[in-house]
Amino acid sequence: MTPRGLLLFAALSILWGRPYLMIKIAVAEVSVPFLVFARAAVGAVALLPFALADDSFRWLKARWLPASAFCLVEMVMPWGLIAHGEINIDSSTAGLLIALTPVVTVVASKLLGSGETLGLARWAGLFIGLAGVFVLALPTLGGGALGIGEILLAAVCYALGSIIAARSLGDVPTAPLTVFCLLGSALVYVVPAIQTWPDRIPSEAAILSIAALGVFCTALAFAAFFMLVREVGPERAVVITYVAPAIAVAAGVLVLSEPLDARILLAFALILSGSWLGTSSKRRRRSDA
Repeated sequence: MTPRGLLLFAALSILWGRPYLMIKIAVAEVSVPFLVFARAAVGAVALLPFALADDSFRWLKARWLPASAFCLVEMVMPWGLIAHGEINIDSSTAGLLIALTPVVTVVASKLLGSGETLGLARWAGLFIGLAGVFVLALPTLGGGALGIGEILLAAVCYALGSIIAARSLGDVPTAPLTVFCLLGSALVYVVPAIQTWPDRIPSEAAILSIAALGVFCTALAFAAFFMLVREVGPERAVVITYVAPAIAVAAGVLVLSEPLDARILLAFALILSGSWLGTSSKRRRRSDA
């Protein structure tokens, strides 16, 4: 990578490794609908100047349907699922489970008729990743089982979002698309957010977490990701998936004193190695082309 690419990569690793910590802090004081609405609205306002500068919303007339589907599975559903899931599980666990998204994407693409062959390494990656989920979930098969399931469903949503983006939105300007999705997400959650509006002003930590989610982990993170893809290419940019979970675990342990024991370290190794194996064949073929 170039020095600029390395700087963007490091910044994005932090930006996309921190949301789970901030969600955990905020959801302890505000409702899930309020949190998602506030995150989407703040992110849309922060990113709107970039979208207006791009001045290219002409694509929306022809692509409103895939863009709406992308909004649903990339923001509306997973943000609600993750926030609700973190009511019952640690932020570090959520960050680790989301790391399964690349291998889920491979499997979902196959099921949706991509015609791509899943070799031995990729099947092994799938099962190794699932083994990591089992290691994480086994001690939480009481109150935390629902949270585990919600985070895994969010990973499926993210996988579907990447497939929709690749197949139907590859030539759509990224800033206007992101603003469209953020505004759509805010609109979906505005009524439930009003109905569950906080009875009192949240703490400073919760307010700062919500603001940081919208400005840094959403608007700034998307902008950094777009720049990173242009700087180093999509194949190298996807490596962020394997670094952000480490940031999520470290943030949960250092800030919220979440546990870091042998079980979590084993799950970390299994999930990340499974995700790497599950996508490695695809990366090698692209690099050889």
